[in-house]
Amino acid sequence: MGKDKSEKLLSRICYGFADIYGGGAFVVISTFFTVFLTKALGMPPALVGTIPLIGKIWDAVTDPMMGNIADRTQSKFGAKRFWILVGSIISAITFIVMWVPFLAGGSIAGQYIFYVLMYMLFSTGFTIVMVPYNGLLPDMISDYTLRSKYSGTRMIFSSLGAIIAGLVPTLMIKDNTDASEYLTVALIFAVIFLVAILVTFAGTWERQKKIRKVSFAATFSQSFTVFRSRSFKLFVLIFIFGQAAADFVTGLAVYYIDDVLNAYGGGNFTKLMGVILISQFLGMILFGPVMSKTSKKAPILFGTPVRMLASFAMLFFSYEGAPFTVILALSFVIGIAMAGTSISIYALLNDLVEVDELITSINRPGICSGMATFTRKIAAGLSSAVIGVLLAMVGYDENLASAGMRQAASTQRGIAYIYVFAQLLLLLITLLLAIIFPVTKKEYEIICKEIERRKGEDNSIASAEEIAVCEKVTGYKFDKLWNVENAISTRTDEKLGGSL
Repeated sequence: MGKDKSEKLLSRICYGFADIYGGGAFVVISTFFTVFLTKALGMPPALVGTIPLIGKIWDAVTDPMMGNIADRTQSKFGAKRFWILVGSIISAITFIVMWVPFLAGGSIAGQYIFYVLMYMLFSTGFTIVMVPYNGLLPDMISDYTLRSKYSGTRMIFSSLGAIIAGLVPTLMIKDNTDASEYLTVALIFAVIFLVAILVTFAGTWERQKKIRKVSFAATFSQSFTVFRSRSFKLFVLIFIFGQAAADFVTGLAVYYIDDVLNAYGGGNFTKLMGVILISQFLGMILFGPVMSKTSKKAPILFGTPVRMLASFAMLFFSYEGAPFTVILALSFVIGIAMAGTSISIYALLNDLVEVDELITSINRPGICSGMATFTRKIAAGLSSAVIGVLLAMVGYDENLASAGMRQAASTQRGIAYIYVFAQLLLLLITLLLAIIFPVTKKEYEIICKEIERRKGEDNSIASAEEIAVCEKVTGYKFDKLWNVENAISTRTDEKLGGSL
């Protein structure tokens, strides 16, 4: 489509709408799925924590495959928009099945198998929508600054989805031991997510391009070659640690409010989630212009140190009877800083398609998106597993929880320490990785110019500085770039050394 359409606000809004699902689904799951299984169904937390992790192992199959499918599909709608349409219905159905009460008070083994399978179905539905969606923007727009605007708008809708997903369940789930209340919430969100995805399908476009088909036998090896890019490896680590830090906030919020502060009732949990999610929404609006005028990693560099200070301060107010207004104020700061991480991550992803193309000579946004989506799920799965294990280590008793009783004092302190120090560690790692991430607007434009040279569209000769940038960003020697074998080979002898 033409430039005029791409610059319209309505186009940015339609593009961003689907991330109500992308941002909201994981908030509901990370906040309430463990609670649903432990408090409503009485499953052991350590066992519950492994369910998302198993789902992520399944994603190692489905995400690369979906990336391949998206890149090789031909449709009048565009390959990615076609799968977004197909996935809209599948996603709504698979989200519902996760929350069906099964064998409550019965066989733990039977429950475990059922919810592993249901989680795998949901994860497949999420993949069908989000892998093509994450790869859509590079096939819509090539301008660096305009991509930043679209990414910023998308993350506003992601944050809006998180607000809805974080607040509506807290208002509807009055008794967190009543399994039927969770299913009612799931039905409502299935409709919301379906509508949001369809809006994006209707309001976006996609450049038609030559399809390079890859056999399914080669899908997995070729998908994992994206990790040979230095920039992509750094991005993946930023994604894992940055999103895990956010998952620890939402995944432990119920336990922190209910078991540490003993303040779940009286609307306090709704207030806490509301403050965190609304501040994230404000943070998206704040950091969008900052990112457009500076660099796409700037929100991480600005927001993470502030969040670390606010998180550490929470430790001094983690007891029953603590002034709740102080906790809300600190949570507001944390929420704004969380927005900085999220908006940076998805903006950075879009520019890695060109980095991969310079390495391989193949434009494969679907595969890049598939591996990024897989990474996001790995982060969520690991977070859930680690939270479950850590809760078990500090003595969390699921029998007390399902009976509505308080945990032991030592367990309460342990939850508070996990809530604070796990965030600090993850945030420190994220900040260090962002500092060394090599792609800004300058590097991106050099990469695009070199791609034009390789295609014969630019007759200029690369300067020494441009060669150095290409090598730094890709991790490859300059004369080894633009080689289709780089999308297939797993050898490392043609690289600069393979380090981050």
